[in-house]
Amino acid sequence: MADNNPLNNFLKTLTLRGKEFSYYDVAALGEKYNRLPYSIRILLESALRNCDNFSIKEQDVQKILNWESNHTVEGGIEVPFKPARVILQDFTGVPALVDFAAMRDAVKNLGGDPEKINPICPVDLVIDHSIQVDFARSEDALQKNQNLEFERNMERFLFLKWGAKAFDNMLIVPPGSGIVHQVNLEYLARVVFTGKNTPVLYPDTVVGTDSHTTMINGLGVLGWGVGGIEAEAVMLGQTISMLLPEVVGYKLHGSLGQYVTSTDLVLTITKNLRQLGVVGKFVEFFGPGVTALSIADRATISNMCPEYGATVGFFPVDKTSLTYLRQTNRSEEQVELIEAYLKATNQLRDYSDDKQEPVFSQIVSLDLSTVVSSVSGPKRPNDRVSVSEMKDDFLTCLTSKVGFKGFGIPEDKLSLRAKFMFDGKQYSIGHGSVVIAAITSCTNTSNPSVMLGAGLLAKKAVEAGLTVQPYVKTSLSPGSGVVTYYLTESGVIPPLEQLGFNIVGYGCMTCIGNSGGLDENIVNAIESNDLVCCGVLSGNRNFEGRIHPNTRANYLASPLLVIAYAIAGRVDIDFETEPLAKRADGSVVFLRDIWPTRAEIHEVERTYVIPAMFKEVYSRIETGSGMWQTLDAPAGKLYPWSNESTYIKEPPFFAGMTRELPRIQALVGAKVLLFLGDSVTTDHISPAGSIGRTSPAARFLALRGLTPREFNSYGSRRGNDAIMARGTFANIRLVNKFMSKPGPKTIYLPTNEEMDVFDCAQRYINQQTPLIIIAGKDYGSGSSRDWAAKGPFLLGVKAVIAESFERIHRSNLVGMGLIPLQFLDGENADTLGLTGKETYDINLPADLKPGQHIQITTNVGLSFDVVLRFDTEVDLLFYRNGGILNYMVRKMLG
Repeated sequence: MADNNPLNNFLKTLTLRGKEFSYYDVAALGEKYNRLPYSIRILLESALRNCDNFSIKEQDVQKILNWESNHTVEGGIEVPFKPARVILQDFTGVPALVDFAAMRDAVKNLGGDPEKINPICPVDLVIDHSIQVDFARSEDALQKNQNLEFERNMERFLFLKWGAKAFDNMLIVPPGSGIVHQVNLEYLARVVFTGKNTPVLYPDTVVGTDSHTTMINGLGVLGWGVGGIEAEAVMLGQTISMLLPEVVGYKLHGSLGQYVTSTDLVLTITKNLRQLGVVGKFVEFFGPGVTALSIADRATISNMCPEYGATVGFFPVDKTSLTYLRQTNRSEEQVELIEAYLKATNQLRDYSDDKQEPVFSQIVSLDLSTVVSSVSGPKRPNDRVSVSEMKDDFLTCLTSKVGFKGFGIPEDKLSLRAKFMFDGKQYSIGHGSVVIAAITSCTNTSNPSVMLGAGLLAKKAVEAGLTVQPYVKTSLSPGSGVVTYYLTESGVIPPLEQLGFNIVGYGCMTCIGNSGGLDENIVNAIESNDLVCCGVLSGNRNFEGRIHPNTRANYLASPLLVIAYAIAGRVDIDFETEPLAKRADGSVVFLRDIWPTRAEIHEVERTYVIPAMFKEVYSRIETGSGMWQTLDAPAGKLYPWSNESTYIKEPPFFAGMTRELPRIQALVGAKVLLFLGDSVTTDHISPAGSIGRTSPAARFLALRGLTPREFNSYGSRRGNDAIMARGTFANIRLVNKFMSKPGPKTIYLPTNEEMDVFDCAQRYINQQTPLIIIAGKDYGSGSSRDWAAKGPFLLGVKAVIAESFERIHRSNLVGMGLIPLQFLDGENADTLGLTGKETYDINLPADLKPGQHIQITTNVGLSFDVVLRFDTEVDLLFYRNGGILNYMVRKMLG
């Protein structure tokens, strides 16, 4: 609570079980408040409670209260937001912690007190992205993968354990505990906070360094993904500056069919909202259809919010939410307090009560009964395909020109089959063959209905005598130990294992690209015949090159369909008319013969998903395994950097930094490093998966004596800028218009030489030539990845010119002191006649203003205006400081 809050007269008291609690009575703001969307009410409460007339002013409170008239103002209205907590995973958490450690050194070097650099709000870091599917389809796969995880990541884990001791207000959840978003949902989420020093109640709100932080909106906790650098500012007590969002009301009515899953629903919503266009907006779900959805179903929908492009996909708290809290072993006193507070502030929702419906910017609706079994792919999560049309769609994709829905396979190559040996037997694969089938990802493993549904499907499949070909890499990576608990208790683990779906680890595995290697014979068969083989996974991302280099087509599906396609062995199958498999006696089994109904699944869920298992699993979550407990981390408040480490390295972001602000200068004589098209993702910019053996990063590691087996992944090495700079734009599917084929290559324009992107950038840096990137629509879509901004910064990129930016990535560019520039409406590189081979001058006046037009001139006589995508005064403040980290260091110096 801000001590000098001028609005303290809104403080009220409620009594529960003989205890008094204070809260800010936002409902006392009257009719305007009661007309607000529930998500905006939470923003308003935060502004009211933290109002100090400095970082948050009274007029900010009024701006949010007047949302109904303000949310459509052209150019947007800037408001501050102070989240209650921050959540990190280790891929993004390690670089954040590295930055904190480096900031301590920078403050010390500039004469300040390094211990001022400390998280001010609670921070939870869950280590979940480091484990890979190196071993699968065996009883000891889990232990082997966990052993290898520690072997590979010892330095990172030691660093994280140091951070847990060195920094106050930080909880580190050890590896092997589960996926960050599921742990957040089942354990970390408070829903309503009680103040640390005083008993003040306020809504739980969170920002996280992973775009799927939005999953927690399914429980009624407002949260979204931000860049790592922006999260660090929140950790240091800063507000987030945001534009007051439009709120799209998404009305659900009707009920799902007996054979339809929540995964089918979310893939339908994802395609619907991506087509509608909700980037930068809040989506708030309402309507009687919500009452039929469990919290896990809602969380599944909220999880894929980044895939449909919104900032949040919010479900306000209702009675079902409170039931879930009890089911997941939150105390009765805590649940009673949450209910009392939400009732007092008109934040408890009754989805069947039309009188509670707020005002929305726009309303769209979906009849749940129209949802059909679906998958999404082959390259984007928003390209939904009904299962009944899957065969025809895939065959069309094969021959269509290369693009999001095409592979450009010649007609005479369509029936090609490649033979290979596996475990002493000969097999063959062709286009559409499934080689990876993974039940994985926070999206679905947090949902008992689809996980138990997969178990029941596996049980019926085994009873019907069905199997999965041994060369298909099948895996099951639960999002928490609770999943294993209820799968075991319900008796479905044995049939899952019989089909090859052994538990391989607890973490974000195949979905992030930690799918491990494929058998060398399969790889050779795929590569030598240019086959479009497939991965099928219950994840949320399927961008090119993400899942595995040798699965060119990847489909998102429910856990049940993952098993079905694994049994079929191919995606070009019509389940309605073609049998799933033949038995040894020649009889056939159709998918409909073994598919469980929703009623069957819910009965098993009611019986086996109980509070006791949550209590048992989470009672030991902070202890960690024996391997974690024996790690001997360094002591002290300053980290002892090692020049020998290939994982943890002091970053160069503060090299040469002074107390004084640098002078803003125009960019003169800039060259284009990369000339890109639409939908360039953060995976294209900064891949998280395996390190290619011929890449600059591989050469760097090899020079230090490491073998390819020891390279690990880019994601695991995010604490080392030397690796990450070399891994920038290293995605094998990157389409650079300078090049004739996809790959991590570009042209050094002065000599027209083709080379790796990193090597080219180094040559420009040596010549002191500033660099820019030209791109199309949705630049930086996908995961919230700070290295997608840090990497280009280290390559000498000063500005990105694009048709549009994904919200989080634009913020990250600003946070690293890069300039996001947007073509004017209706203009792009093609309409302007740009080839990317020009030399560019970008005029930057000393009195920069948010959203102003900037002129760009070229050496070939072309000139054009662009929009400066510094959207707020805070953006400009960060840019003038050379980035948000530099700003925070100067701020801590006083």
